[in-house]
Amino acid sequence: MRVAIIGSGISGLSTAFYLQKADNDIELLIYEANAHLGGTMRTVNVDGFLFEEGGNGFLSNKPDMLQLVEDCGGSHLLMRSEDAARRRFIYTDAMHPLPDGPGKFVATPLLSLPQKLRVMGELFMPAKRSDEDETLQSFGYRRLGKAFTNVFLDAMTAGIYGTTADRVSVQAAFPLVARLEQEHGGLFKGMLARRKKQAGPGGVLMSFQGGTSTIIDHLYQNIRAEWHLGKPVEQVTRRAQGYDIQAAGQTQRVDQVIIAVPAYAAAHLVAELDRELAEQLDRIIYSPIAVVGLGWNDLDHPLDGFGVLTTASARLPFLGVLWDSSIFPDRSPNGMKSVRVMLGGQREPERVNHDPETLIRLSREGLSSALGIDAEPDAVFVKRWPKGLPGYPVGHIAAVDALMARAEHHPGLHLTGNAYRGIAMNDCVRNGRLTAEKVAAFKA
Repeated sequence: MRVAIIGSGISGLSTAFYLQKADNDIELLIYEANAHLGGTMRTVNVDGFLFEEGGNGFLSNKPDMLQLVEDCGGSHLLMRSEDAARRRFIYTDAMHPLPDGPGKFVATPLLSLPQKLRVMGELFMPAKRSDEDETLQSFGYRRLGKAFTNVFLDAMTAGIYGTTADRVSVQAAFPLVARLEQEHGGLFKGMLARRKKQAGPGGVLMSFQGGTSTIIDHLYQNIRAEWHLGKPVEQVTRRAQGYDIQAAGQTQRVDQVIIAVPAYAAAHLVAELDRELAEQLDRIIYSPIAVVGLGWNDLDHPLDGFGVLTTASARLPFLGVLWDSSIFPDRSPNGMKSVRVMLGGQREPERVNHDPETLIRLSREGLSSALGIDAEPDAVFVKRWPKGLPGYPVGHIAAVDALMARAEHHPGLHLTGNAYRGIAMNDCVRNGRLTAEKVAAFKA
């Protein structure tokens, strides 16, 4: 059986790996529009500083990525984040430590005493009776109060999805939060119940020595395939048996095709095959993100923590800053320091259109205001993602169910990626593995 995989991000590569593992006789053809593999998982070296174009790692509280690493023989490549990087900050009108326990929450100046009492009152709030989809903002206002939502949930949503709490579905984007209310009647009740069942920490941020490109390169070495790099697929068309893949003026016939590219790119690929499916894919929205990396040979600031997220009220030019060299020390040469600044998102989507010099200037102005860092960087890096992170708005679950059902009209056509059922690396790997199982079962 010949199977084409379009897209070589972690979704496409994990699908390829597990498909090969399930059936060693499958002939794989992997297409990638870029000259490099990995999609958003790409590490760039600038004068010894390692900057990630996308995410910097994954949490160990879900098994999927760790299992993939073990299965492909890459456990020796893993890198655990530094314990010192557990400290996180929120910037409202100033830098404030993120309270990570009941005592620190009581003491934090981020909320007033009445606002804290409102949060504590969540324990006595009745659970929502309907399963109607709602925004994270609506959920937060209802259960925790406006103040908590506008500070903590606002910053969290910007940091994870690059969007705002009034634009994201709690059921789609934060399913665990929604389940705590559904299954236990509230957040605090649910967390207490889970704590009794699950001893130990809630997960540690993990990455790879030398950056995320390391595991991409390792997977490449462990997947037997006909690789078509730098050859964007133009369209996928149906045959009496299987599909035709048209790329770089050539047509390849395959039995099944797995589309593991962003939804807007997938829409283009299936436009001739199924106009309705293409329109459904094209309706998935994305948040624009700009990433600015800055490195210093000698910086007089401890950067003692994970980083800082901002609230919309902070009036800073960025969504947040990751203190990369404090999280994973190999991201900068010995004794040197680096950060990555995230700008744009749904707060200020036009930011992504700025030229690199403007983005660097805005980042430095924000660092000066928030952290007092005025030193000229010795290394700079800029990556702009006009369509960076998929949005999971109200109605997303139903929309994805509908487009997946539509795709089922075409036997042997499969969709996977971070646009549908989870954006984290663990989610992409899990969905890739499930797709591989489905393809293997289709053959059987």
